[in-house]
Amino acid sequence: QVQLVESGGGLVQAGGSLRLSCVASVSIFSFHTMGWYRQAPGKQRELVATIASGRAPNYTDSVKGRFTISRDVGKNTVYLQMNNLKLEDTAVYYCNGQTYIKDYWGQGTQVTVSS
Repeated sequence: QVQLVESGGGLVQAGGSLRLSCVASVSIFSFHTMGWYRQAPGKQRELVATIASGRAPNYTDSVKGRFTISRDVGKNTVYLQMNNLKLEDTAVYYCNGQTYIKDYWGQGTQVTVSS
């Protein structure tokens, strides 16, 4: 059974940093694309960043220059390094893995940015 488990969320002051981790129960090569999404209260889930073999990472405009997505194939892990966090980055962050058959989601990790 495929599982994605996120960790690394928490409470941080504006301007601070966090690193999220997503560990997959299978090789991350099982997914053609992996990424991070987030959902703030009262808002729709939105894409934050994606990573795929042979392609440059993709970021939503609001996080470009502040967030970096990366992966460690040997650890079956995808990371999201978040720097210079802003109040509007507060959300539940979800890891996503896409195969050609279905999408897989983690349970989410809360990121709260305070002033």
